[in-house]
Amino acid sequence: MSFNLLAVGQSGRLEHEAILLAASLRLCDPGFTGTLFIAEPQPGPKWPDDPRMSDRAGKTLAALGATILPFESRAFGADYPHGNKIEALAALPDAPFLFLDTDTLITGPVSQIPFDFARPSASMRRENTWPKVELYGPTATQTWKSLYTRFGLDFETSLDLAHPEDYWQRFLYFNAGWFFHESPRAFGNRFLAWAKEIRSNPPEELVCQELYPWLDQITLPLVVHSFGGGRPGPELAALDGAATCHYRTLPLLYARESDRAVEVLETIAADPDLRPVLRQWGAFKRMVIQDEGARARALFDRAHLPRREQMIRNTLKREGLWVR
Repeated sequence: MSFNLLAVGQSGRLEHEAILLAASLRLCDPGFTGTLFIAEPQPGPKWPDDPRMSDRAGKTLAALGATILPFESRAFGADYPHGNKIEALAALPDAPFLFLDTDTLITGPVSQIPFDFARPSASMRRENTWPKVELYGPTATQTWKSLYTRFGLDFETSLDLAHPEDYWQRFLYFNAGWFFHESPRAFGNRFLAWAKEIRSNPPEELVCQELYPWLDQITLPLVVHSFGGGRPGPELAALDGAATCHYRTLPLLYARESDRAVEVLETIAADPDLRPVLRQWGAFKRMVIQDEGARARALFDRAHLPRREQMIRNTLKREGLWVR
């Protein structure tokens, strides 16, 4: 089945990440028959500074086969750039799609994954980031149930009953680093409407909860569940596995990701057509060109990584290796 890929590019770090994504797709999945769209927010009142990518980055992406997809930021913008992934869906052609965070490498044939686009799903590579339960406040169950009630959804069928009451993995909670559906228009319209509703009129149970930067991840499971989707099955194991790597930052890529992910990154880095534009990105220059990534990699045993990402970040910061 042919489908489209969507990521977001804008000035600064994201335009360089978009180049890595496009180059890794060409390298690792030459049989991909869809279109890679790099959505680009346009100048407007939501962006005090021009968010568009540089001409050089745009030309590089086009040479890699990507299509630049301009879109307007009407609900979100500089104060919540995570909202780009929500608003960009409206500009995408209405065909099956896979959204990927821009800080993702393709490491295998994503085109061979047996998606059921009628049953949406999203990344389970997440931690217990939301909600933060107060001692005398609503429980996690009460907090999540209030959202399902607000949008007329069946809460009970979203639960993973293998986990105990109020344990965070009992609830449908995703990382928004990837998600898919058969219709970006239907999915995006609901995603946007519900995110705006939660932002402007949250249930009472959310009164003590931080909504930023978690708003996309609060809303996403509700939207997925509403379209009959849920947790990814084993057929999707190549996402966050053999076919994609959501690395987040280059120091984290070197610290914890697979040898295959490092191989793909460094193969791209050796491309003489790409290296000059990528070296304008400070993190790439330090981690790859100046080989500080090797020092970051030597700090960790990937078979026995710390349980929480923050512990890895703290070690990298202490060693002066935390750059974005």
